[in-house]
Amino acid sequence: MKEKLAIIVNPVSGLGRQKKIEKILRENIDHELFDYSVLYTEYRHHGTELAREAAERGADCVVAVGGDGSVNDVVQGLRGTDVRLGIIPAGSGNGLARTLRLPLVPALAVRVLNQRYPITIDTIDINGKWLSVNASGVGFDAYIARLMHAAKTRGLAAYTNLIVREYASYKNQDYTLTVDGRTFQRNAWLIAVANSQQYGNNLTVAPKAKLDDGLMDITILDRIPPDHLAITVPLAFTKLFDLSAHVEIMKAKELTIEGNLDKWCNIDGEGENIGKVIQFTMLPASLRLYGRDTKTPLRQLQPSLELIKSNILPK
Repeated sequence: MKEKLAIIVNPVSGLGRQKKIEKILRENIDHELFDYSVLYTEYRHHGTELAREAAERGADCVVAVGGDGSVNDVVQGLRGTDVRLGIIPAGSGNGLARTLRLPLVPALAVRVLNQRYPITIDTIDINGKWLSVNASGVGFDAYIARLMHAAKTRGLAAYTNLIVREYASYKNQDYTLTVDGRTFQRNAWLIAVANSQQYGNNLTVAPKAKLDDGLMDITILDRIPPDHLAITVPLAFTKLFDLSAHVEIMKAKELTIEGNLDKWCNIDGEGENIGKVIQFTMLPASLRLYGRDTKTPLRQLQPSLELIKSNILPK
């Protein structure tokens, strides 16, 4: 029996890789394995509604076409279900997709879906309302996510411009952290709470993080002096960030952060106003998805005579 896929597309995500998705699907998805429908989001968090409705209609898998924010929206809608997640990366960062070693070329990502390679990963509950599957946090990253929320343009260039513009003026903040029952103070520029290894674009904030170990990686970053940037930044892009003297990383199952004065939190790249106190709780093995079987080559679709005659695929 064919699996039912709901393909949810964010038409404004990232760099525009998703704009030809229907043609890419026709030419690359295995029509003998899947029946699918394509749905387009029309407003912020619409993907959550569409994913929830698809699950209620009996979808076997809901596929997010977009960046980490689009993936997060779909995951919110799948919470509490056994429906699988699929990912066709089309954002500017694609942190979770990169950690999963999914190809960033949409046609190849569709061929990964054809493998139907099942995996299960952890998620992080935030204040009992949100889920994080990639990397979240408070401080400078949440501040930038807040500015991106209001920005008219998306993509790596816009994100980088904001970081460069705001870096000098953003100051450390005092936080109270309770990590698995142990409470202590930290003065930090950024606190990242990671399920995955990176924010995106191979900017690795938690190089030892694993998606299925039942633990979150907490990265506490002091403000890096300008004359140390040339040394520290390359460490983040080579999975050696934990070697920096400005970085402290610990693993935990539960974390509470108090002192988040501006109330904003970065949740998988999207800014959310959620309060001064934020509780993160690991949910082990809570998300089923289709990953990539790296031992098997990605097979190019060979259309059957039946499919050609039905005009599902071009002759």
